[in-house]
Amino acid sequence: MHAVDTDLLVRLVVRDDADQVTAAEAFVARGAWVSHLVLAETLWVLDAVYDRSPAQIANAIDRMLNHKELTLQDADVVALALDHFRSRPSLGFSDCLVLEIARKAGHLPLGTFDRNLAKLDGTHRL
Repeated sequence: MHAVDTDLLVRLVVRDDADQVTAAEAFVARGAWVSHLVLAETLWVLDAVYDRSPAQIANAIDRMLNHKELTLQDADVVALALDHFRSRPSLGFSDCLVLEIARKAGHLPLGTFDRNLAKLDGTHRL
């Protein structure tokens, strides 16, 4: 299975360059793996560069989770993070992902100074 970089995943989601979309689709046609880092970077680009709303970002994550050719690293963790993000979009998806990665690794509580993040189970506000 191939792995993808942020720019390729952005093209698949945003679809703003027909030639690059075609190349990206051909590359992932036999299956492609998306790391947590690439996922987080992609979502940052969607927010910062393409000005996508939290709802649009959540929908993009859902589409990636259900994409027939993409395999997200620890898809179960990403799905749990997506649930948190949908219920509290002001957190930002990356915070939700960090919490769920720590939970899966058995390294809770997650220490944070973030008041909003600290409202989630498994965190400890300092």
